[in-house]
Amino acid sequence: MTTQAEKANILLSLHHAEQPLILVNAWDAASACIVEQAGFPAIATTSAGVANALGHTDGQKLPWAEMGQAIRKMAQAVKVPVTADIEAGFGSDLPELEATIQHVIEAGAVGVNLEDALPGGGAERPLYSVAQQLERIRAARRTGERLQVRLVINARTDAYWGKNSSPSEALRKTLERGRAYLEAGADCIFVPGLRLPEHIRAAVEQLRAPINILGGAGAPSIPELARLGVKRISLGSGPMRAAMGTLRRICQESAAAGTYNALTDGAVSYAEMNDLFLG
Repeated sequence: MTTQAEKANILLSLHHAEQPLILVNAWDAASACIVEQAGFPAIATTSAGVANALGHTDGQKLPWAEMGQAIRKMAQAVKVPVTADIEAGFGSDLPELEATIQHVIEAGAVGVNLEDALPGGGAERPLYSVAQQLERIRAARRTGERLQVRLVINARTDAYWGKNSSPSEALRKTLERGRAYLEAGADCIFVPGLRLPEHIRAAVEQLRAPINILGGAGAPSIPELARLGVKRISLGSGPMRAAMGTLRRICQESAAAGTYNALTDGAVSYAEMNDLFLG
């Protein structure tokens, strides 16, 4: 059996592999198992997906106890490393952030996303100061070291989602913050909203560290991102929302035509779903 410390090392190594780490984000144990069964070497959770599935908006509106339990269930359901999206850390100060990191590791995860945007949900949120975020990254690193897990810290900057930021200003802020976050102990820099190929190339070349891009509409394809040197590609809450789109189509077809095509096309069988949780 792979230990938690070994899983952490595996997750870190995946950020330095020849091909990028593709993360089809999961929101519950079943979706995590499906992603693992598809052959992906790691699981990432989605904060928005978990929150929406449990009846909350994104932006740390979900009580931490429920988020922590969801992370635990996903980590227990799969054998591959799990990295948890904990938004801005579910804490108003460093001791609370350290408690969150401890809970994440105790739940079985070996990595975290840590945002530099203040909680609240949606784009264009104000950012923590660079000095504040450096202390938060250092606190996460210290907690992992204390628990003897080499926690993989994916430091997210929302510079491209900042209010009234031009693309050039967003790139400048991303590079400034990215360099500082890496020096403070981050392993990867996550830049949602970064889509321009020339800006992606600049981030890869100037930060000289793994860069995480949010895949989806408007983003370069995975092969294009790989050619640009991107090492981590996340799909965020997209998979959960796509699943909800399928459910909507099932509803519409049932009501309008009374047929079952959307229900049966590509569906995982009853037996296969149950087999995911055997042993």
